[in-house]
Amino acid sequence: MASLAIFTILAMGSLGAVLALQQSVKVAREKIELTSLVAAELEIVRNLPYIQVGTVNGNPTGSLPDLTNFKTIVIESRSYKVYYEVTYFDDPADGTALLSTDPAPADYKQVKMFIQKADGSSPTTILTNVSPKGLEGVQNAGALSLKVMNAQGQPVSGASIHISNTALSPNIVLDRISDASGDWIEVGLPPSANGYHITVTKTGYSSDQTYPISAQNPNPVKPDATVLVGQVTQVSFAIDLLSNLTIKTLNQKCQNVNGVGVNVSGSKLIGTNPNVLKFNQNFSSTSGLITLSNIEWDTYTPALLAAQDLMVYGTSPIQQIDVLPGTSQVFTLIVGAGTTNSILVIVKDAATGAALEGAQVHLQKGGSQPQDFYAITGGSVWSQNDWTGGAGQADYTSTDKYFTDDGQVDINSVPTGLRLKKVTGQYVASGTLESSTFDTGTDATNFTTITWLPNSQSTGTSLKFQLASNNDNSTWNYVGPDGTASTYYTVSGSNVSSAHDNNQYIRYKAYLSTTDDKNTPVLTGLNLNYVAGCFSPGQSMFSSLTSGNNYDLDVSLSGYQTYTLDGMTIGGNQILQVELSR
Repeated sequence: MASLAIFTILAMGSLGAVLALQQSVKVAREKIELTSLVAAELEIVRNLPYIQVGTVNGNPTGSLPDLTNFKTIVIESRSYKVYYEVTYFDDPADGTALLSTDPAPADYKQVKMFIQKADGSSPTTILTNVSPKGLEGVQNAGALSLKVMNAQGQPVSGASIHISNTALSPNIVLDRISDASGDWIEVGLPPSANGYHITVTKTGYSSDQTYPISAQNPNPVKPDATVLVGQVTQVSFAIDLLSNLTIKTLNQKCQNVNGVGVNVSGSKLIGTNPNVLKFNQNFSSTSGLITLSNIEWDTYTPALLAAQDLMVYGTSPIQQIDVLPGTSQVFTLIVGAGTTNSILVIVKDAATGAALEGAQVHLQKGGSQPQDFYAITGGSVWSQNDWTGGAGQADYTSTDKYFTDDGQVDINSVPTGLRLKKVTGQYVASGTLESSTFDTGTDATNFTTITWLPNSQSTGTSLKFQLASNNDNSTWNYVGPDGTASTYYTVSGSNVSSAHDNNQYIRYKAYLSTTDDKNTPVLTGLNLNYVAGCFSPGQSMFSSLTSGNNYDLDVSLSGYQTYTLDGMTIGGNQILQVELSR
């Protein structure tokens, strides 16, 4: 048994050695076959006339097979695929075409031969150069000098460059790679007017290309390239990392709005007269979202599609979004019920273009039915400057009515305002008025400031306020600036207590008093500033307006010059951009 085991071990070792020897012989034989094949094929290349050293669909053109026209060679039942890639080579020793220092840049041809086994393994590559006899030069030909850059103008290496010309016979189909400087020079090209279509791509990057002249794009910004005899045509391409953009469609309460039709257009043009946008597509929101994946850097503008009972109440950021390379960004589109006439006022810094928050926007309508509209950029204002409609209105719908008073106030004296009642020629000592309920539209509300006019009163008189807020529109507890019932707002422009934040409904209560029966406090207007729902930087919306040309607008902000626009016409839904200067 021991002898049998020893014999088996020795036999297995011998068998392994035999198999290894056979494999070594096989590899050596394939190397010999490959060497012989390479030598034979290169000999064919060297014996070709210089004019024929090229590929069937390449540049230079010639009789050698390319990837799409490969030839198959079988040696001892083993199959090999053989194809070539031929390019002109510009030797820098005598100048370069890129710097226009070499008038004849086709110094010689560089031949790259690929031999691939039938098993699909990576091909073996052999490189050789073929020089012309006598002086250099390519007759009746020109060159393309191509540069690939990113958004900052820096070179992009390793970009795939596809050059094709189907107007020539045979067709030219070339695939090249940009070098470390983002350049590629293709010399020896046959002349052709707007015949060379060029596309530049790279994995993870946007693409750029030339465009054919067509009925849809009669004046391309970057037309298919023209090559002229003896000249170098230069074309630049810009590609950079792809980005993502998410557009949220929300209502003023920051709730998702589904099925909103939105057109998204970029600013880049591929044609002029008429303008042809590179990106211009329509979308519909799902779960309040529109997702644009793998888009290129650009300035994108979303706009509502027509035939929707909606209008834009604000955006974040303002109107447009600059999508940078390699980023994921979000744009919020705040929509609401459409009205016949409205104006969205956008206030910016004239020098920087940045949105300005806290600007006071006053829209005043003249004519037979004058009205005043107040707003604050990034927020809103509830204003009341007329109480002549009287008491009995629970919810604020008519701008001249209120909820109740104690019978000790006067609402009808001229000029219009709120005063103490006068009895037998003397003012009563005190009186109160409680406003109607104002609905901000959402419990996501922050109340900011309370202001009133006039902001000072006669000696011996007093005007003060308290506020009450809730989310049930029924529980009214009036408190002052410290959030308790023992304090009052006594200075116009005071900050509103945070106790009212995150409440949807609010009322004010005015307290009038005097120690001099010959004088009364006077209230001519009250403004309550608030930010409700979704934030829209630097923007104020005025909706449900009446059409006409008798609107005056003024915009003011501390540290800036006041902007005025008189006799403005409002008709339809408009957007006005106001730039304030310091």
